[in-house]
Amino acid sequence: MLEGDTFQRFMLNDYHIRGEIVRLSKSFVDVSESKSYPAAIKRLLAQSTCASVLMTGTLKFDGRLAVHARGEGPVSLLMAEATDKKSFRSIVHFEEPIPESEDLADMLGKAQLAITIEPDKGQRYQGVVPLERATIAECLAHYFELSEQLDTHFMFASDDENCYGLMLQKLPDYKTIEDQDAWDRIRQFSETLTFDEIKAHDNATLLHRLFHEEDVSIFDQEPVSFACTCSEERSLASIKSIGQEEALSILEEEPNIAIDCQFCGQHYEFDRARINALFDLGPAH
Repeated sequence: MLEGDTFQRFMLNDYHIRGEIVRLSKSFVDVSESKSYPAAIKRLLAQSTCASVLMTGTLKFDGRLAVHARGEGPVSLLMAEATDKKSFRSIVHFEEPIPESEDLADMLGKAQLAITIEPDKGQRYQGVVPLERATIAECLAHYFELSEQLDTHFMFASDDENCYGLMLQKLPDYKTIEDQDAWDRIRQFSETLTFDEIKAHDNATLLHRLFHEEDVSIFDQEPVSFACTCSEERSLASIKSIGQEEALSILEEEPNIAIDCQFCGQHYEFDRARINALFDLGPAH
């Protein structure tokens, strides 16, 4: 039985190379079905979503990780956020026409790719890498090279209803291993995979086909799901961030402040009493 909506780790034991595979089907449909995404935009959504889930595999704490970029081209916002529990949400903002080129520079224009790590308990961290590479996979590999000095390789593939991501990464103690050519060999093996093969075979079969001469440990699968993290509390926090003066000016024009979640469409409304309480202004009159 083929895996759907799963995340799975594996290890190439002889070379201290870690790997992860994510497969999304129903959850990818859930996050994209209510949006009218052109094919090129949907591919960007798939890649960023898979990337965010894969990168949560590096988290050693409860929290979330977001991959996002704001651009000046046809794509103005690309964002995917995943948690350590392997739930995610993602979105792309764009304007037609979409260029035929899939180069990130053509899609986003001048932009930076930011990786934000937010522990449930602890300090928020953000790393930024310029979009100087043609694809999300190459930009993320560049990010790990700059931030952690770890060789990392990403692969993504998708269609209208499924998407797939693979990550390979040298562990910090890789330099103690004698076979320094192993990384190039393992990476090249992974690049022989076709999307048809990925859809036709489960992870164990794929890994055996790719690395049948290697000592590979495969760990338990974890379920992945689309789940928005919006809430009344987070919506009120966003209102507080715009400031008391701006919030009250909105209430001069409207009876409520309304917020619609751009990820899931959830609608929130806050009347003057809630806003007064938010800013400690006393009872509404």
